[in-house]
Amino acid sequence: MTSRLRHSLVIVALVLASLVRGAAAEEVPFLTGRVVDDAHILSDGARERLTAALKAHEDATSNQVVVLTVPTIGSDDIENYANTVFHTWKLGQKGKDNGVLVVVVPNDHKLRIEVGYGLEGTLPDGAAGGIIRTWMTPAFKAGNYDKGIEDGVAAIVARLEGHEPAGLTPVAQPAHRSASFSAPAMPWPMRIFFGLFIFGTLGLFTIIGILTPGVGWFLYLFLIPFWSIFPIAIIGLRPTLAFLAAYLIGYPVAKLNFRKQQWYENAARDLKTSGRTSIGGFVLSTGGSGSSFSSSDSSSSSFSSGSDFSGGGGDSGGGGASGSW
Repeated sequence: MTSRLRHSLVIVALVLASLVRGAAAEEVPFLTGRVVDDAHILSDGARERLTAALKAHEDATSNQVVVLTVPTIGSDDIENYANTVFHTWKLGQKGKDNGVLVVVVPNDHKLRIEVGYGLEGTLPDGAAGGIIRTWMTPAFKAGNYDKGIEDGVAAIVARLEGHEPAGLTPVAQPAHRSASFSAPAMPWPMRIFFGLFIFGTLGLFTIIGILTPGVGWFLYLFLIPFWSIFPIAIIGLRPTLAFLAAYLIGYPVAKLNFRKQQWYENAARDLKTSGRTSIGGFVLSTGGSGSSFSSSDSSSSSFSSGSDFSGGGGDSGGGGASGSW
């Protein structure tokens, strides 16, 4: 592999690394109390009422319920983020795992109720989802975060204490609902697995297309619908549009830059004259309407792509429910 080719590949790797860093999740905030309002969406009165109610519930039951608001979590999914925060803060008592985390992300219009192992029987996924749909998202759509979070927390506490929530009035649903463009609900381990598969496959074919003379421009057009559709299931619409824009601009820029390299000109000439060439230790051959990409090294076997409040040491296994508005 020539030094120019190595330099070009390093540039591509740096671009991909910058995209990954840009899509990285937000850092976990410090646990400063039972209500951590980093998004500043709650009034002072609401924060005080929530803190008092959650302290009274913990004193009576030992359950730890904490509310967190953050402006955005970037391209991270709400399930993964909530689970990370829960494990970092270690909500609930050690051995009881009786913690609950309510996460609200106003800029991303996402929320989640994350439930510790020990409370999954009392607050199962279906009940958590019902609280989100009944008490929280209607109020959020109306722009009333105080009511949505206070009513949601009151419903959670009532469920954990074994009675129905009293004195709560749901906000009326709007006459029409706009389409949701967030990533569909999916457990975060499965999301990671499919994300690696989808982005690994698309990334591999993208790199092959950039490095390949001739058929590379066909791959550029061919991959556009795949970059437009498949990532939505993993990261949602807005991050997918960002990746698509990077692909639409970065692919031709990188390819036009490579066309100026001597190795690229030699490869294009070899393909025209003999239908076969070697690029960086891999053999590219064309025949009819098809093409192949394989290793020219016979020894290679394959090519693959500051508070007095703290958590008590509890754990969560991903139970709970998520929502959007």
